[in-house]
Amino acid sequence: MSRALFGQPGIRHGERRLIAVAAPIVLPLGVAVCLIPLRGRIPNATIALVLAAIVTLVASAGTRATAALAAISASVGFDVVHTPPYGSVTFNRGQDLEVTALLLVVGLVVGQLAAANRRHRHLAGQSSHALGRIHMVAEMVAAGDPADDVAQVVADELTAHFGLVSCRYDQAFAERPGPFIERHGAVTWGAIQWDLARWGLPSQDISLMIEHQGRPLGRYVLLAAPGTRATEDQLLAAVALADQAGAALAAQTKST
Repeated sequence: MSRALFGQPGIRHGERRLIAVAAPIVLPLGVAVCLIPLRGRIPNATIALVLAAIVTLVASAGTRATAALAAISASVGFDVVHTPPYGSVTFNRGQDLEVTALLLVVGLVVGQLAAANRRHRHLAGQSSHALGRIHMVAEMVAAGDPADDVAQVVADELTAHFGLVSCRYDQAFAERPGPFIERHGAVTWGAIQWDLARWGLPSQDISLMIEHQGRPLGRYVLLAAPGTRATEDQLLAAVALADQAGAALAAQTKST
């Protein structure tokens, strides 16, 4: 279930998917079967705690879906193997039903928390990369690198930042109104506020204005693949990158 296992070069994508589905089902059931010799010797609550620990382990390493599968598997394994009548999905005691339900709840809750934790780590990593990009370009501007070089580097960084199909600097402005990245970290298309969470970035040319002290100096034209996701923080970082290009272009204008 570990990421290291899934990331092994020798394991193909189809095999990884099979493992991802099979492991959360087989592991809790296997542990439940292995605990059969202890049946009647230790309380069922202890058996449930062991299975809950297995569900927690699987949920923390997987996704919401694998957590749900592990929780269902543990619940079924506990019911069939450790609650009388053995070998059937029935309950003679309300306590056993409660424990089985708690196993299911534990898996779903831990899976949700693990997914949220991974998302937070991913966003933190994105913010760190974005800050590094902005700092690198700012160093170029401070060193007085040619504005054309800075503009190209920013285009390259924007491409990597969003995973774009392409990004180019254009001195001219769009002839027709199109998707536009606002300075406050949103995308508009005319009077429409684009729903990034639902649609991702528009798959048409997106304009990102290059400004310096309120004066427009051109734009970046971004082309994203359909469904490319972007967050408000990513858009704000893109605006900051464009501002660095604006500072370089304005400095070049003053020196000529």
